[in-house]
Amino acid sequence: TTWLGHPIWQNPLDAWGIQEAIVNDGVDLVVECGTNRGGSALYMASIMDLLGRGHVLSIDIERMTQVDHPRIDFIVGSSTDLTTFEEVERRIEKFRPEKTMVLLDSDHAGSHVLRELELFAPLVPVGGYVNVQDGCIDELGFMRRDRPGPLWAIRQFVANDARFEIDDARSTRYLYTHSPSGWIRRKS
Repeated sequence: TTWLGHPIWQNPLDAWGIQEAIVNDGVDLVVECGTNRGGSALYMASIMDLLGRGHVLSIDIERMTQVDHPRIDFIVGSSTDLTTFEEVERRIEKFRPEKTMVLLDSDHAGSHVLRELELFAPLVPVGGYVNVQDGCIDELGFMRRDRPGPLWAIRQFVANDARFEIDDARSTRYLYTHSPSGWIRRKS
């Protein structure tokens, strides 16, 4: 799948849900862990162009993208490294967003995703969302070697942090998803 000629490794229905969240929730900053080729960041920045607001901070351990867009800042580093997280906090302070959304799509190992949730979920406001991608890893038989993955991390996180809950309605809105239970809402 591509967006404006750039690879976007997203299930189109999941991408549509991200678009709806940006528009309907008034998101003006997305913190994306996992840039890869940059198609998702460009997709979200394009939506923000249409809305006339917003910015994307996209984090990855190396710069593999040729995407260049005024609404995207790329940060090179591990999303679970405190130095990287502190850089994200500095950029957030610069942009002063009203509504931040976090999208987790980097290393899908359960322990890595759980650490990302612990670091980044508190950045979203009450009523805001974290979208954890590719929990299907925990459900597909041929991916057994990659378990535990994102779905395990989601369940661990919401069981241990009462401020957050899985939004089942948003997570099951469409018939097909790569991210079961992937929409986590901050309730307090």
